[in-house]
Amino acid sequence: MIREKVRVKKFTIDGICVTGQSNQTILEVARDNGIEIPTMCHLKGLSDVGSCRMCIVEIEGRHEPIPSCTAKIKEGMEVTTSSPKIKAAREMILSMMFSERYHTCSTCVVNGDCQLQSKSVELELSHSFTPYLNQRFEIDASHKNFVNDPNKCILCTRCIRVCDEIEGAHALDLFGRGLGTRVIHDMDEPWADSTSCTSCGKCVYVCPTGALYEKDISEEEIIKKREIVTELVRNRGQK
Repeated sequence: MIREKVRVKKFTIDGICVTGQSNQTILEVARDNGIEIPTMCHLKGLSDVGSCRMCIVEIEGRHEPIPSCTAKIKEGMEVTTSSPKIKAAREMILSMMFSERYHTCSTCVVNGDCQLQSKSVELELSHSFTPYLNQRFEIDASHKNFVNDPNKCILCTRCIRVCDEIEGAHALDLFGRGLGTRVIHDMDEPWADSTSCTSCGKCVYVCPTGALYEKDISEEEIIKKREIVTELVRNRGQK
């Protein structure tokens, strides 16, 4: 197998001249240069899938914005990370995340420690641009330690990717289509009956919302375990 030669590319982000390697994404080069682009599904060390679309950017000459976490850099490209068009699109994307499922922060176990919640503050989302669907999914609390609440899920697939790429179990996957899509264990079995799950908890601690959480645990313990798992994932990304 012939590997493509890595070359240095020069381009601009928000008018700032930057350089990066040809195998890097726009998001990677932006963060290397201290340029922040909001993300939800991205987690350094895991493969990128561009599912949440929060990291969209504009590229000169292209009609539609593209996710920066999956777009490879090119020589001479002109990238814009923040514009009225991008801001409006991100607000709509975030609004849809809230309206498609059931996110009531006041009763959520991760209230105050939720990335969806903090992102709405960061982007100054004051109201929903889309009607709430008020979908209800069955909660799976069968596992002795963990709970799977699809009502809080934004389908970022972080849990699926960390289970597959870090733990090597691939106990999780997506099931269903459209608005009814949800994360399942094995062949849509109760979590307690999963023969693939190792009960490591990695999926729980990379979840950006309250879709996966541990039973009977303090906020301090949650933060500590999340830091341990996310550091493990990031270290993999630096190899």
